[in-house]
Amino acid sequence: MPVGPELISPRSARVSAARRLARRNFRGKERLFLAEGPQAVREAAGHRGDGGETLVELFVTPDAAERYADIVGEARDAGARVHLADEDVIADISTTVTPQGLVGICRFLDTPFEEILKAGPRLVAVLANVRDPGNAGTVLRCADAAGADAVVLTDASVDLYNPKSVRASVGSLFHLPVAVGVPVELAVQGLKDAGVRILAADGAGEDDLDDELDKGTMSGPTAWVFGNEAWGLPEETRALADAVVRVPIHGKAESLNLATAAAVCLYASARAQRARRAGS
Repeated sequence: MPVGPELISPRSARVSAARRLARRNFRGKERLFLAEGPQAVREAAGHRGDGGETLVELFVTPDAAERYADIVGEARDAGARVHLADEDVIADISTTVTPQGLVGICRFLDTPFEEILKAGPRLVAVLANVRDPGNAGTVLRCADAAGADAVVLTDASVDLYNPKSVRASVGSLFHLPVAVGVPVELAVQGLKDAGVRILAADGAGEDDLDDELDKGTMSGPTAWVFGNEAWGLPEETRALADAVVRVPIHGKAESLNLATAAAVCLYASARAQRARRAGS
């Protein structure tokens, strides 16, 4: 299925510009990022931000254009410029070992923190000093799956638009508001002022997640603060929270990794909040 008049040249200025988006400084300068693979491109094509349609450009191999003709059609309908590209061009732009034949260029879509607060969130994930892009994307995916209202990345956390973060979110980046670059103190205070209870997730926490559920303290608006993969949350961040909560380890495992602990905590809050709504 042809989607353009000819294959784009690997020496094209468009290819060079796309390739540069693998680097954070260029992403920030252009306020554009890469979304690779059919799932991410489909979600991008269906997303619209304040600046208009999110997907602005799509590079696709002839084989992928035929295999994913519906996605290419959605990209065109969204106003994106579609370029046929051979596999070498896709490999040059892509940041994956085995590209799937589609690479999109998208506008930044983060939401101002003030807008998240105005919406009256009931469940929020705050990533404080999370440095691994795969973890950041996975926590975002967990928050989306648990029905969270927003995710906040502090100014000490990884770039939301790192290609690994985008891939690890598996499309969830396009599903819920995400604020970036917020100092942790400002994030916590803003959420508290909005009536949100702050829980810091920490393996050495004084409070047990099971006990919190049994006491019925988790049914109200809640924000979970998750720390660095290696050293967790510093004391000054834990001190900002209303409670420091540990996920109980009932077996012999030493601990849970960040993304797993985040999933447990977010789902626990989501269940408590659903139970309260059902009983009200």
